[in-house]
Amino acid sequence: MLRVLMILVPLALSIYAFIDCITTDEKDVRHIPKPVWAILVLLFPLVGSIAWLMVGRKPTAGIGSAGGRRGGWVAPDDNPDFLKSLEKDGKKDGSADGSKDDGKKAEPPAADAGTGGAGTDALAELERREAELRRREAEIERREKGGSADDAPPAV
Repeated sequence: MLRVLMILVPLALSIYAFIDCITTDEKDVRHIPKPVWAILVLLFPLVGSIAWLMVGRKPTAGIGSAGGRRGGWVAPDDNPDFLKSLEKDGKKDGSADGSKDDGKKAEPPAADAGTGGAGTDALAELERREAELRRREAEIERREKGGSADDAPPAV
């Protein structure tokens, strides 16, 4: 077990240091140019990694602070610009003004007069499918309660 740790820890350290080195901005690199640091980390994994982490980059603030971020991704609910854009969009639509939802079902769109009754046909088809769905749900409930499908009234 100790042998595995002696291999995995330096490997993980060198991978972390290499990725950190190549993703760090040029202005945050100290003493040597960034490509040279990357080569050092690859050629001398343990010493190069430790040197990069100790000397090669500018120290950052603690992990939880805003100063420690290097322009990373911010969740939408933490992004003030995104929240402002939502407020602007809501004001344009009129939905952010506190309009209440009264729980009524939305009416299906009216059929267009120029469709030649296609809207009416679609509405009739929708009603037929809903009736079929209700019939099947009722049949399943009867089966679960112990009745058989033969007890059900014939379909219309």
